[in-house]
Amino acid sequence: MTGVADRIGAEDRLPGELARSWLRVLVSPRRFFRERVVPRDQAPGLLFAMGVVLVAESTRVAFGTGAAAAPGARSTLLSVFWIVAAVLFVTPAGLHLLAAIQTVLLIPFAPDRGGISETVQVLAYAAAPCALAGVPIVEVRALAGLYAAALLTIGLSEVHRLPPGRSALLGALPAFLGYGLGFRAFDAITALLARWYII
Repeated sequence: MTGVADRIGAEDRLPGELARSWLRVLVSPRRFFRERVVPRDQAPGLLFAMGVVLVAESTRVAFGTGAAAAPGARSTLLSVFWIVAAVLFVTPAGLHLLAAIQTVLLIPFAPDRGGISETVQVLAYAAAPCALAGVPIVEVRALAGLYAAALLTIGLSEVHRLPPGRSALLGALPAFLGYGLGFRAFDAITALLARWYII
């Protein structure tokens, strides 16, 4: 009975823990990455990333801007299916693919790096600002992607013991793929640049 009660209690506390982690990584990222990223325990990071995607995709659907809200695909059932698929299948697969790419990039330049599990966690927690990527305000989406890229730079620097400049260079491709394309921040940034007549 105690084990069942502990599991139920843990489930009840999960949303609060995810919310606290979200706030902490945004406000104090260096300390967060030092304390929360641990070897061989990527489950919390994966759950965190799934929570971020859940919020982002639910927001897109609520505002009618998500894939499930396209013409001819507006049923509640399809919207729910899309969100579930994005959270349960796309997120784990995409996160581990990004971690593999990031690890390959780190190998020649980070001899004192952590393991792939730590890389998964860094990529997941750095996605925190992308919870706002579903908001239909181009400035918010652009800022979310840029902030996530900055958090990835900080996380790689802390966890893999790299200078910030090298972290930024090594994290550029995964940041572009994950936060720029995956969370569509790149579209928002290019829209802003076009609006400002820069491109």
